[in-house]
Amino acid sequence: MQLRKTRWSLYNLNYHFVWITKYRKKILVDRVREEFEKLIFEIAKNHGIEILSLSVQPDHVHLFVSAPPRLSPAQIANLFKGVSSKKLLEKFPRLRTGEGLWSRTYYVGSAGTVSEETIRRYIEECQDI
Repeated sequence: MQLRKTRWSLYNLNYHFVWITKYRKKILVDRVREEFEKLIFEIAKNHGIEILSLSVQPDHVHLFVSAPPRLSPAQIANLFKGVSSKKLLEKFPRLRTGEGLWSRTYYVGSAGTVSEETIRRYIEECQDI
């Protein structure tokens, strides 16, 4: 168990997020994928979030993170989806459909009773799907 610290807390909060592109369009390829991965790490660094595992598929994303307790899972999902959508649409205008880049939904699971290794293995196995 990896404990992390903020000024006021000691924590071990790990979340597994999955979200899909609008209409499951296969847009996360080549340069878009590279830019998206850079953005994810940049967003995490700016908000004190540690990326434990990341898998980017053409039409969906698996992200396993450790986040400080000041951020709720909904805030974390909104950060990653909102910032990445805005920046990717600025850099790649051809992706603009008028309705956003991501589906409005997402999955989040906490890793309270499942080991980090189990989730990492699941994400790595999903890369070939």
